[in-house]
Amino acid sequence: MKIPKTIKKKSNKIWQKWSIAFRIIPVILFVALLKFLSHHFELEVLELNALFTSLIAGTIFLIGFLISGVLSDYKESEKLPSELSAAIKSIYDDAYTIYKGKKSQNAFQFIAFQKGFATSLMDWFYKRETTARMLDKISQMNDFIIELDNEGIQPGYLIKIKNEQNNIRKMILRIDTIRDTNFIGSAYAILEAMGFLIAFSLIIIKIEPFYVALFFTLLVTFLISYMFLLIKDLDNPFDYAENGESGTEISLKPIHELIKAFQKL
Repeated sequence: MKIPKTIKKKSNKIWQKWSIAFRIIPVILFVALLKFLSHHFELEVLELNALFTSLIAGTIFLIGFLISGVLSDYKESEKLPSELSAAIKSIYDDAYTIYKGKKSQNAFQFIAFQKGFATSLMDWFYKRETTARMLDKISQMNDFIIELDNEGIQPGYLIKIKNEQNNIRKMILRIDTIRDTNFIGSAYAILEAMGFLIAFSLIIIKIEPFYVALFFTLLVTFLISYMFLLIKDLDNPFDYAENGESGTEISLKPIHELIKAFQKL
């Protein structure tokens, strides 16, 4: 029996929405087990005080600092796939116009090159193609531009193609920098340390009744773990090789639609 596409889409959306929460379930279960053992063996040796609440407040402040930093890159990253798609399509349209107007074989070959380039771009997003290879393919456009210039094609077309070529190169280098650079690694380290200390402290802090202590232990652990993984995911919104197009990864819909459009032409 086949599952309807609508059900599959809904299940995928639910998974994307709650994927981070599902990933931290083992952590929550482990902390719950430690809290039960701590209570059973009377290892809850700390009392709740203002110093501990200050530690939680400091951790929340650090989380806010980190998420504000990665969100700026994330908002910029959202534009890049659509801008890449538009730049490639613009070059394709110019080459098609030249081919139709001048019956240029070089323009026809350039059209075929653009179709292959779009497919290579998708492979590059999934790290099946290297950045160096993509930059080399961008440089190969120069050969077509030179041949079109020798045919006497209007300079306006060639200048526009060169501008779009340069824009594609800039965007690919920008995406490569974003996905290979972590946002302030030392800040991640201190957040990990503070998260561990808070979880450990909650395990050995005595709060009565026990079920209240368990509830707040799991709640605080869940929130800090969730925000930490969210920040890590937002820091690299182009990690398709690891996560695919799910969760917090930037949508590649414009590139997919461009490839489908090229296949129909």
